[in-house]
Amino acid sequence: MVSPVLKRGFFLLLLAALLVAPFMPHIIYPIFLMKMMCFALFACAFNLLLGHAGIVSFGHAAFFGGSAYITGYGLREMGLSTELAILAGVAFSTILGAAIGALAIRRQGIYLAMITLALAQMVYFTFLQMPFTGAEDGMQPIPRGHLFGLIDLSSDTRLYFLVLACVIGGLWLVNRIVNSPFGEVLRAIREHEPRARSMGYAVDRYKIITFALSAGLSGLAGSLKCVTFRLASLTDVHWHTSGDVILMTLLGGMNSVFGPAIGAVLISLLRHYFDALGAWVTVVIGIIFILCVLVFRRGVLGEINHLLSRRVTPRSSLKEQPNAQI
Repeated sequence: MVSPVLKRGFFLLLLAALLVAPFMPHIIYPIFLMKMMCFALFACAFNLLLGHAGIVSFGHAAFFGGSAYITGYGLREMGLSTELAILAGVAFSTILGAAIGALAIRRQGIYLAMITLALAQMVYFTFLQMPFTGAEDGMQPIPRGHLFGLIDLSSDTRLYFLVLACVIGGLWLVNRIVNSPFGEVLRAIREHEPRARSMGYAVDRYKIITFALSAGLSGLAGSLKCVTFRLASLTDVHWHTSGDVILMTLLGGMNSVFGPAIGAVLISLLRHYFDALGAWVTVVIGIIFILCVLVFRRGVLGEINHLLSRRVTPRSSLKEQPNAQI
């Protein structure tokens, strides 16, 4: 396993690179970097359900896109400050997640997944018909507003640091949830739900709370993307977006905390640099995904951790061998 010092050094180096990035637009465009960060948070939030609770959801776009619409409505129609509009979107997605979770957990497996998909499509058609959403044209333009009524976020640089702070806070919360007694219970439910019930855990309550937490963090990602692009569209709430986040999670590694973030970055980069291929970009991403599934069955980060653990294990066994002989 990688030492904690090395992990801490890597995260500090990554944080330093992210802090410097907006001042070097000739290397990477800040808007594109904010988009990657939003999808990284979205993927890690989704993985709370898939990777740690063992629940497959085909409807997470409802939380991601729904929060974007509510944030856009708060900014454009109600004139709210940016932080209040984002909080409104997160609150909406959290409540929606709890409601959908309470209905979906009545079934298991593929039936649960189909319920989430059906309910998400109901949310999609609701936003399609509402007068303030702009239907196929989307809600635009959405003002970025002022943070706390003081800081003008029309500047990409100022907005970048807001997005960075929110994403870091969201990822910290995901890590805290996973590495807590609550996260241990989720993994117990994933591995053997009847045994978790027999131990006295309120399994249904844990599932609903996990749905709400995952939806709220997904909503935060959607709200940040809405503010970044000044747009809330039907694409954000469409089932294709739910498929994309599943792809990101599986590609990065669903048995890790930050693996899905790596998958989100990879998919975003592929879509950006292969955009010239038009519709063929979907075929290219599909082929790359198939190859990664065949070669990296644990996901990119999971495979890296596995290789590192294989290197460490022989050394530790050699050290323990003399003691075993004695």
